[in-house]
Formats: sequence, C-alpha cells, structure tokens
Amino acid sequence: MSEQLTTLTSDEVVQITKDTNYGTWRFQKGWNPMHIVDAEGCYITDANGKKYLDFSSQLMCMNLGHKNAAVIDAIKKQAEDLAYAMPGYATTARAELSKLLLEVLPKGLNKFFFTTSGTDANEAAFKIARMYTGKSKVIARYRSYHGSTAGSIAATGDPRRWAMEPRGKGPGIIFGPEVHCYKCPIKHTYPECGIACVDYLEHMIRNESDVAAVLVEPIVGTNGVIVPPAEYMPKLRKVCDETGVLLIADEVMSGWGRAGEWFAMNLWGVTPDILTTAKGITSAYVPLGLCATSEKIGDFFQDHYFAHGHTYEAHPMTLLPAVATIQEMKRLGLVERARELGPFVEAKLQALKAKHKSVGDVRGKGLFWAVDLVKNQATKEPFNTYTDKVSGKPLLVDQIAGKMLSEGVIMQAWVSHFVIAPPLIVEKEEIERGIDMLDKYLSIADEACGG
Repeated sequence: MSEQLTTLTSDEVVQITKDTNYGTWRFQKGWNPMHIVDAEGCYITDANGKKYLDFSSQLMCMNLGHKNAAVIDAIKKQAEDLAYAMPGYATTARAELSKLLLEVLPKGLNKFFFTTSGTDANEAAFKIARMYTGKSKVIARYRSYHGSTAGSIAATGDPRRWAMEPRGKGPGIIFGPEVHCYKCPIKHTYPECGIACVDYLEHMIRNESDVAAVLVEPIVGTNGVIVPPAEYMPKLRKVCDETGVLLIADEVMSGWGRAGEWFAMNLWGVTPDILTTAKGITSAYVPLGLCATSEKIGDFFQDHYFAHGHTYEAHPMTLLPAVATIQEMKRLGLVERARELGPFVEAKLQALKAKHKSVGDVRGKGLFWAVDLVKNQATKEPFNTYTDKVSGKPLLVDQIAGKMLSEGVIMQAWVSHFVIAPPLIVEKEEIERGIDMLDKYLSIADEACGG
C-alpha cells in the first residue's frame, strides 16, 4: 500500500480526498483542498514546493511550530516502549505528564481525565459537573464553540449548532450573553454597563432551577478572540461561588501560552472548578485533550461512582508527546515570548485600524488576536453574518484570505473577522510579513465599504 501511495500524483491525492472524504463545516461542492507534503517551523509546503507562512498555527494549535525534534522523539520512544495500555493501568508517561500538569495548570486543579480532543474534554466536563452537583443545566454563551459531538455542539453558541436543531439543542443547555464590549449583546457600553453580561448570567442562575455549571471560553476563540474586561472573570467567579454553580473554563484554544500565560484564566487570577483543554497540549502533534478538576470534585468521586471513560483515555502515545511539549515550552520560554510579543502585534494591528476604514476592532492577548471587518466603523455593521456563513453566501473575509494564500500566507477567516495566532516560535519579521499581507488586501474591504 505504501508503494501505491508514493506513486500518486498530487492531482490524484486531491481528487481521491474530495471523492471519499467529507470537508468539515462546509458545502462539499467546490471543496478543493490544498495538498500539503511538508512543514517545518512556521511554514508548510505544498506539493508544488511552494512554502506558506502558517499565520494561524493551522487551527490555532501548533504552538511549537512544525517538526519540533523533541516531540517527534517522544512519539517514537513511546511507540517503541508501549504503544497502548488500557485506561485502568498506570504508565510512566501518565505519571510524568500528571506531575507537569500540577506545575503549569491554575493552582487547585489536581485531578485529571485525559481525552483525545477538546470536544471529548468538554463532554467529560459536562458529565462530571452533573454527577458532582446532581443538577443538569449548563449555561453556555453565544459566540462560543465547544465541540462537534452531541453534547458539545448543543453547548455551542455559533451557527455550527443550527443544523442539529431542534434535536441538537440537547437537554439542559441554555444560553446567556457573551462578554463583548465592542458590540455589547445587551446594548450597553463598558464601563457604564457595570459588566451587565455577568449580572444577566446571575439572573439566569437565580431564575432557572437545576443549574450545574456556567461554561465559558476565557478568551473566545474562533468567534472573535473576545477578551473580557478585568472585572468580568472575578465577578463571574463570585457569582458561581455564591450560587453553588460550577465554573467551567474551556481553554482548548486560549491555553498553553497562546495568551501570554500558561492558561488565560491566569490573566485574571481566577481558578475555575473545571478546565478543559487540548490543541497546544501536544502542539497538535498527536490528538490529546484534558479535563482537569478541582480537589473538591476529585474527593467527591472517592465515594461516588465515576461514570465515564473510553478506550483511548490516557493513551500513552498521546501522553509522552505532551510531556515533551511542556518541557520544550519551558526550555524555549514560549509563554514569556508570547507575552512579550503581544504589544508588538497590537501596535501593528492598531496601525491597520488607523489606516483602513474597514477595520472596526482589533483585540487580543499574547499571540492571539482578531481583526474585525465592518462596513461602517460608526455602526459596526459586519460585512457578513452567521446566516451568510451557513447559507453558503460568499464571504468577504474568505476572498481576502484567498488572496493572502496565493501569496504564501495562511490566515484563518471566520464570518467577518480574521484570527491571528502564529506559532509561539514566530519571529518579528514573520509577524510583519503576515500583517503586511493583510494590510495589502484590506483594500478589498475598504472598497466594499463604499462612501
């Protein structure tokens, strides 16, 4: 079979992929995936030998960049030593990773369930919260994404949930407002609103019965890299404590140094009751997710049945690469690097906003940023909406991203904004190249603004 694969032309690789695979979150007609054959550092290479700056770390996950030797060696070593062990066994990789997690996670999170993705980690979090509290409802927020399985998509606020409704809404999921001071969902402007979005969540908790948890992305990911104001997270923590509701932080995207801290919750000095993460835990070299809980939750299950598990939980092939990833992040000082580069990126993006009438807002932390495009800076009207996205209407951001791709820069676009999240090893010159390319093609959006 391997000999057959090596004889395939690039056109054949693309055609077979299109004919036999689903392209995710899209209409299948018109899907024409690029054939990638190599990658190193901040760059990927296509079948024609063309190199592209990976300016969004693929799916905001390859924090170490491509071809980190230490992580690759860890994969090889674990394959040679012990390729698989059922979850009921202890393994050296499991113990080593658990020790490291105690060092880097927010203090107080010390009981772990290992999964294969962020989606699975959130499913575990929902079940744990419901088992621990004896309650069923989870309050999620609009402009959120928490996964694609039945429970996690039901808790997702963005339009990827819509196709599953009404059945896909799921029992026990209710939605509250996101924190988004640029476009406040309850039509106030910070600071006059007094963090009204938290007050609304408290109102929901006190007027609903049976609420087990509030689920938040500390910094919203795909849906706009939305950073809450300083008062938001401490106030939400206080509300949860006063009402006996658990706080779940989905750090699948915002964790692992991306925001200039090991985990974004550290930006506000707040520890959630449950933290879920994935992506950067292995820099996406192998699939691994994590659901970490507080000691009080761990203690509860000493005398209560823990009704969760799956075949690939704590898979040793996924755990040793995570050990290597954390060690490499420490060796290279990547958390500190992301923090230090944050102001540099912000200055570059603020200059774009000043130059282009189509840029409504720029926001972010560390090496995690968004650029919002608007038809009008005063009204903040976006070029496209969620409805446009799911209906297949051409999106302006996709047009701009396509132009950038043609010149060798990969940028993640979503509805009416771009996500800028290069590997944490990125150099300033590469940041400048990526932002300069965006600058070049924002003229398309400026022209679309009209008078």
